[in-house]
Formats: sequence, C-alpha cells, structure tokens
Amino acid sequence: MSVRVAVVGLGWAGRELWLSLLREHPDFEVVAVVDADPAARAAFADEPGTAVHASVAELTAAAVDLAVVAVPNHLHASVAAALLSEQIPVFMEKPVCLSTAEADLLDAAERGGAVLLAGSAARHRGDIAALGGLIPELGGVRHVCLGWVRSRGVPRSGWFTQRDKAGGGVLFDLGWHLFDALASLLGPVPFAQVVGSTTDDFVNLGSWGATWRQDRAAGDTADVEDTARGFLVREDGVSVSLLTSWASHEPLDLSLVRVEGSTGVAELRCTFGFSPNRSEPVLTLTREGASTRVELPAEPIGAEYRRQLDGLAALLADPGNRGRAIAEARTNVATIESFYASARASVRPASPAYQ
Repeated sequence: MSVRVAVVGLGWAGRELWLSLLREHPDFEVVAVVDADPAARAAFADEPGTAVHASVAELTAAAVDLAVVAVPNHLHASVAAALLSEQIPVFMEKPVCLSTAEADLLDAAERGGAVLLAGSAARHRGDIAALGGLIPELGGVRHVCLGWVRSRGVPRSGWFTQRDKAGGGVLFDLGWHLFDALASLLGPVPFAQVVGSTTDDFVNLGSWGATWRQDRAAGDTADVEDTARGFLVREDGVSVSLLTSWASHEPLDLSLVRVEGSTGVAELRCTFGFSPNRSEPVLTLTREGASTRVELPAEPIGAEYRRQLDGLAALLADPGNRGRAIAEARTNVATIESFYASARASVRPASPAYQ
C-alpha cells in the first residue's frame, strides 16, 4: 500500500526535487501540495487527485501519512511542530532546525506520537558507503578532513542568503551535509571544542552564483558567510578540520572526506550535490606508503535523494527512530552555534557576515 504524501513548500527543492522523486517512486502517492504563495499553488490547481492547500493547518492525519517539508529554513521547526502535533509524520529537508531552542520545540512535538525523519543526502551516497566500508581497516580513527568547495555556486534565492530566514550561510547549507556525513561514518558524537572563522568575499557578487539554480530575486543583498574554515575536536578525541565554501578560485567543485587512522588513511574526493562543475570521484586507501585505488559504484547525479526514499517507508514504521533525527540535529546546530560564536569573537566585527 502506498504512503500518501503531502509536499509542503513548492520552491526549488519541493518542486524540482522531492515532488518529482515522490511521483516516480512506487512506495509513495502524492495526494496534496501546500504553499502559502498563490502563484505556486496555481500551477497545481488542475491536477486530478492532488489537493492544493495554503497552510499545513488544512492537512489531517486521516488524509495523509507523511508530510515532506521543504519550506525556507526559518519555517522548518514551526511547520514540523504543527504537523507533528496533528499526528502527521514529517520528513524534513535539512537543516532540521536553526537553534537548540528549535530542537527543544521539535522534541516536545514529537513526543505526541508522530515521528520526525531528517533528509540527509550525503550519508546515502554510494561513495560515502564505500568509504565507510574502509574504516575498520584504519585502526583507531585520529582525524577527519571535511571539505566541500564550489568553484561558483552561491545560491540564487530570495531567502537562502538572508540570515533571518536561512539561519546562516554555507555552514547551514553545505556544512550541515558534511556534519551528517561525519556522523554516518563515525557516529553522532558531540564536539567538545570548536574554533572557526567565516568570510563573505563572494556572496554578493552576481557572477559567482550557482548556474543550476536561477531563483534569486534581483537586488537581494546577502548578509551571510560564503566560506567557513574550522578546527573541531569531538568528545571521543577525534579532531576534525573543515573547509566549506559556496565559491572559490578553483576550476571545479570538490568534496573531500579524508579519514586518518592509526593503521591507514582513506580519502574520498568527489562532488556532492548537483553542480555541473564536477571532480572525478576517487577513493583511495593508503597504508605504509602504498596507496590503492578502491572501485566506486557508478551512479547518476542525485541518486542519493532517491535512495533516501527507498528506505523511508520502513523508517516510518519503526518506532525506534523516534527522537533520533532531532538528537542528531541538536548536535549539528549546537556545533554551528559554537562555530559562529568563535568567528564573531575573533575577526572583522564590521562585516555583516559576523554580526
């Protein structure tokens, strides 16, 4: 029996990503769409079998089995809490929340019985799974390098680069994916130490925008960081270096996950996301001066998003998943809060990205 789904939010992610994937997937039936914008709703007015709503208040647990939420970041917690309070399970696009206070709100709402599940693309990539398979061969893990640097990829969105709506910049966007990848590889352990810096050299230069997303309104001025550099230490003693940027002087986008252990090093170089400026995916295992290239699965761009849906129905049915997504989101958002606090304490207080 298909899971009846409402897609909440008809921006780029809801419309171009989740709605298309859900309609193609045999486990799901899209029965409703929700958006506050009349123009967004109008595009679905003539679709048979799809209810069109202006608010999640019009959804009921009798009519839908799951709400896939892809609204702007600042609405994530309030929309999800409203749905959970009506006993409607939620699948939430990242970031799940923008503060530890919002994590508390979601935790209280989930206790009513419905479950919140988090979208997390990086951990569902085939190359990340292959990297994870090498970790037992590395001995004790000592350090992880996390990187995602775009050549030109500042989001073109009316809200994505506004701090009051997005929560922040590249840390809440690409950084969240990197923290999720780390948690999937080593487990969701909180950080004991966080030192970070942020810069905003590219975010207001139009020529550095993402070519695959053309939804930024003319005249928008960004007030978030486009680059974050940090050094962090987990409570289990594993140190982590992080570099993530929406734009750079590099010719191609590069995502890097390098895991250094006592008996070996595993390194994945690839490109997360949908950018056309892609680096060749390469996974290597190095021990005692000898490197071996490890075969990676061939998969199309975006396969990690469909793969999330493949296991989603089973996750919904498992009560053991209640609380898991919120606990991991709390770790992520607490790390980002500490990162921003470190950046504000040390550098360029006059720049909007540090205020």
